[in-house]
Amino acid sequence: MTLTHNHDQIQATQAGSLPRTPELIAANAARRFDGDGFTLERTPEFEGLLTDAVVDLVQRQTDAGITIPGDGEYGKAMSYDVDYGAWWTYSFQRTAGLELTEFNPILASPVRSEPGNVRLTSFADRRDWTIFADAYQDPSSGIQIGKNATAFPSATGPLRYTGQAAIASDIANLKAGLNAAGASTGFLTALSPGSASRIGNEYYATEEEFIYAWADVLREEYQAIVDAGLVVQIDDPSIAENWDQINPEPSVEDYRKFTQIRVEALNYALRGLPEDQVRFHVCWGSWHGPHTTDIEFRHIVDLVLSINAGAYSFEAGNVRHEHEWTLWQDTTLPDGKLLIPGVVSHATNVVEHPELVAQRIERFASLVGPENVIAGTDCGLGGRLHPQIAAAKLQSLGAGARLASERLFSRV
Repeated sequence: MTLTHNHDQIQATQAGSLPRTPELIAANAARRFDGDGFTLERTPEFEGLLTDAVVDLVQRQTDAGITIPGDGEYGKAMSYDVDYGAWWTYSFQRTAGLELTEFNPILASPVRSEPGNVRLTSFADRRDWTIFADAYQDPSSGIQIGKNATAFPSATGPLRYTGQAAIASDIANLKAGLNAAGASTGFLTALSPGSASRIGNEYYATEEEFIYAWADVLREEYQAIVDAGLVVQIDDPSIAENWDQINPEPSVEDYRKFTQIRVEALNYALRGLPEDQVRFHVCWGSWHGPHTTDIEFRHIVDLVLSINAGAYSFEAGNVRHEHEWTLWQDTTLPDGKLLIPGVVSHATNVVEHPELVAQRIERFASLVGPENVIAGTDCGLGGRLHPQIAAAKLQSLGAGARLASERLFSRV
């Protein structure tokens, strides 16, 4: 299973997370923690429920017109309806060298950066959250990030990948779903080293050493997915999102240097893996907030394109980033690469009309060629939208891709 260019239709996919079933959320909430306080036990009963849920989900995606489905990140624990962190916290379950400490990256004390010395502050001290503090602290504002399934540990020893059984389960479940639905290609998500390293570090001497330790750990997961014949999607909101987590705002030059280390570590982790089985997802954090301090995509698009992937997934369907489609008027898509712009957004409960979805697809097709565009979602819909609304958005995504296909490929 590889990423392929379009021949007679626009392919459609989604960015990873999809809403869990009530049964799966309840089963996750009922799981006990191991002695470390953050690793969730796995039981045969839970594994059976998980397999059935993934098989059903893949069928629902293909029924909606999604041609490249995923497992919805169902193997990444989510114990609450609203959870913006399952894409990240799952990695704690699959890595040795971590333990709970007093450090919490969400609520830690603020950290101040200075020119030439960029450092991440706590999540609660990010600039968008402080500018709109009243809104973020008002439970009726509609801004929420929910609750994570596990606590955040810190690195207190050498990191080592221990997720072999978990990723094998993810692979088997997705393959079972693909076989049952008759789908030819599917993808699983995996965390990037740069995003993984945003926890406490009490062991590694430098930040760069810590990031590369994560690269060695996560490479095992990437390799397992690729070896299984599936597509791996690297989830890395940190490439864009870190900008808002630096206080005060840095210069673009300093930020690019800070980010380059993370790009190089990811490419190190991806070394030798076939690019046509790798896609890269970048977003600006996904939470339902103002996002007035998001970095402009034009400042980092070349860094994104330097990542050794065959396709690039990014936000293009919400009101903060939709205008950036014009960036591709002056940005050359490297030969053989694909774009996966978000043409349906996680950021609103309003369901996009299929005609709007088609128009968004056609904008990108006019700039990089219809053969090079896969229609996607801005970010994961799971933990952010009600299941009924998310299902309607996938239906609209599939319908919009069909509309665009009729127009774009009838002209060829």
